[in-house]
Amino acid sequence: MIPAAFEYVRAESAEEAISLIGQHGDESKFLAGGHSLLPLMKLRLAQPTVLIDIGRLNDLSYIREDGDTIAIGALTRHMDVENSDLLKQHVPLLAHAASHVGDPQVRHRGTIGGSIAHSDSASDLPATTLALGATYVAQGPNGTREIAAGDFYKGFLTTDLAADEMLTEIRVPKMDGAGWSFQKFNRRAQDWAIVGVAAWHGNGSSGIGLVNMGSVPILATAVSEALASGASIEDAAAQAAVGCDPTADLNASVEYREHLARVLTRRALEAASS
Repeated sequence: MIPAAFEYVRAESAEEAISLIGQHGDESKFLAGGHSLLPLMKLRLAQPTVLIDIGRLNDLSYIREDGDTIAIGALTRHMDVENSDLLKQHVPLLAHAASHVGDPQVRHRGTIGGSIAHSDSASDLPATTLALGATYVAQGPNGTREIAAGDFYKGFLTTDLAADEMLTEIRVPKMDGAGWSFQKFNRRAQDWAIVGVAAWHGNGSSGIGLVNMGSVPILATAVSEALASGASIEDAAAQAAVGCDPTADLNASVEYREHLARVLTRRALEAASS
């Protein structure tokens, strides 16, 4: 299908982009890689009147060490996350998860910030950064603020970002040698996950993010609590679907998704502990 008519504006800086979205209001959208927004526009599920192109803001494309965290610019391409030596050393789970996003064409164009701001629970990187305890930095007309990943996702395709704010940075704690695994079950390699699990485990702590197990990315806190109380991996993984609200579709029933969550969580924790 052909999208509805819209006005196109290219921003030359983050400040200009924020000014533009403030001028045009809720009917405007940021355009970065476009792999999430443009399909919605073609189906007319999204009909912004103004597209603000931020894809050429090179100052928001970076990966750098910042004390105990790794700071990633929101416009960093998936391929750069996947191939970053810094991330492979300090946050290998994120680098590996990025390699599972779509296909090479998508990874060369799509951005980590776009994936997170789109807030699709079937996407790999929101759940992965949630599991890692990431912090997101938002910039608006009144300055910047930090949002914990656990407070960011509010509902289906809905986040804590205000209408006049832009996601500018993702800060991910270093893993300090913790074991990790990313498990993804899908029909074809480039498909969205029917269910996915991003997990790390080490030094008495753990984090398990679930993909496509609800309207938002899910942090499987029941699993981490069970592990902390001394439960075996098998018994802890049995709690993976607690608090989840998966939906049925052509790919899987609710019961099948819950089963996959338990199986993939067990596999991920076993791999992370080996």
